[in-house]
Amino acid sequence: MKNKIKYLIYAITCITSLICFSWAWAGNQHHMVYFEGTNHELHVFKIHGKKPGKTLMLIGGIQGDEPGGFLSADQYVDMSLYKGNLIVVPRANFYSILLGRRTVNVDMNRKFAGGGKRTYEAKIVEILKKLIDEADLLLNLHDGSGFFSEKWENNIRNPMRYGQSIIADCDTYINPNTGKKLELGKIARQIVIEINRYIANERHYFHFNNHRTHSKDSRHKEQRKSATYYSLYRRGIPAFGIESSKSLPLELKVFHHNLAINAFMKYLDIIPETPAVRIDPPKLKHLVISVNNAMPFVVEDGQTLHVSKGDKIMITHVESNYDRGIVADVIGYGTVNDVRKQIQINRKTKINVRKDHYQCGSVNIALGKQQRVDHGTVAHAQNRRHSDLLFFWVKINGISGYYNNYERIPIVKGDTIELVEIISSNYNSNDLTVNFKGFVPNPKNNSGEDRGFVIRTDCDLQQKFSLNKEGRIYHAVSSIDNQKIGELFFELVDPLLSYVVFKVNKNDKRCVSPGETIYAPENAFFELIDCKTNIQKNKGVQIFINGENSPRLLVRPYTTIDWNALTKYARHKKKQRYRLDIERESLLLGTIYIEIDPLRVDHSTISVIESSQGPVYQ
Repeated sequence: MKNKIKYLIYAITCITSLICFSWAWAGNQHHMVYFEGTNHELHVFKIHGKKPGKTLMLIGGIQGDEPGGFLSADQYVDMSLYKGNLIVVPRANFYSILLGRRTVNVDMNRKFAGGGKRTYEAKIVEILKKLIDEADLLLNLHDGSGFFSEKWENNIRNPMRYGQSIIADCDTYINPNTGKKLELGKIARQIVIEINRYIANERHYFHFNNHRTHSKDSRHKEQRKSATYYSLYRRGIPAFGIESSKSLPLELKVFHHNLAINAFMKYLDIIPETPAVRIDPPKLKHLVISVNNAMPFVVEDGQTLHVSKGDKIMITHVESNYDRGIVADVIGYGTVNDVRKQIQINRKTKINVRKDHYQCGSVNIALGKQQRVDHGTVAHAQNRRHSDLLFFWVKINGISGYYNNYERIPIVKGDTIELVEIISSNYNSNDLTVNFKGFVPNPKNNSGEDRGFVIRTDCDLQQKFSLNKEGRIYHAVSSIDNQKIGELFFELVDPLLSYVVFKVNKNDKRCVSPGETIYAPENAFFELIDCKTNIQKNKGVQIFINGENSPRLLVRPYTTIDWNALTKYARHKKKQRYRLDIERESLLLGTIYIEIDPLRVDHSTISVIESSQGPVYQ
């Protein structure tokens, strides 16, 4: 039986636990996920600039009925920075966002004082507190009621309203431990001037709103349990609440939040690429669903999936015009987010897909009467819109991806490729042959069928079979009875090291290019933070350090270099020179040098000297 309209687009296998902490050491962004697979899944993004600088933290969606804040924060996740750093938590309270409510159990922005039941809100706040410690300034993004005004005008515009204001817990704060003076009012007024330059309607201007939270006569004592109060009074870190008005259209709220964030970034000398305002209506394209753990297939928006009573389905991927804030809810089963959960179907139902709180599509689940077919071919598309679909299921470095016929895939030399399967609407995959030109798994028996083999692109490919015999573009061909029906191209590029980021003296971050030398005093503090390459998630990349007669040690991310383990083998104790080799498998990507000079007694004298291969970062 020919397959019905079935094709694979994208599927990722993930590890799920109560608290799932994962991070991608890839380029200048770290993406961490907590509580993965739960309704309150928390995503944290750390973005590092090429040059060291201040760190700004953004919290959006701490209260779920304020979309201006979390949609604005979400636009900064993909930002590249030239200087400085961002910590972005776009949806701090994802569960309340999905429900479109301010709270679920308790108000998350009232949990920073501690105490009470250990709800999911309290667990998330514990993580937010640790992130605040890494920041130089905190912005908590909100949508507030009405319009703040120092004088009473009417019920919508008065001193008790929050909208269109920058809130601080005091005008001036002096840290009792350090004596450091923070002039929050001065900062906020400076930011207000910057923001209002871009707002055409004077009635929408921002104003500084001093809550005087710590004062005995404050009207806002409840804010003593908030994120900004914790940041300022417990950690000595300046913090502001940014309040756009709930009375404004959504796109305007997001725009005003962006203005505030950009102004604070300018104040901190964080140099960004400003994101555009993107509020396109969310739209579901299709769901990737497996039935009874068989090969998954796609059901498009508005189509119907027929299963038998008792079948177990799993939604492995949601394809829409947005990447974040997307959930799929099997109505009457599971929870509000049923992605990657196995659900037994006993009655007809529907899968509703939402971005945040907005409905963007659905798929029907019906109980079919037709006989069960092997290989999971139990899907029936009521709305057949494609007559000849063909897709390649490929694993790159073990990660599944699903590619259109004739698509070109960029590959870094050293990546691994596995042709898993070919999916066609007109042919049974068992009747097809998939041949990767230039790869021979068994020279004694070259059948031309290359599905299921892991291909190492640094040693398994024969250049003479590449296009133009240049060793750059290879192709996989799918055929039936020697007639080509599909083709996929792989374009190889050399692995490239751009720079390595170190934390020095426990505060400053230094960006060092290949070939450069770092000069530092004895016992200097060095911690590896990041390694920027063109390799997906830095797969296989390792950094080793060694010096004169010293062992070759592996340097892991976020670990301090152990100088004692290195220097005890050195014959010359006065001045030592070490090399850091950045490698992938046996391939050297680049080398950075560290020279320890005992005469440099001041740690502030750490410097990077320019080489012929890269710039200087002082």
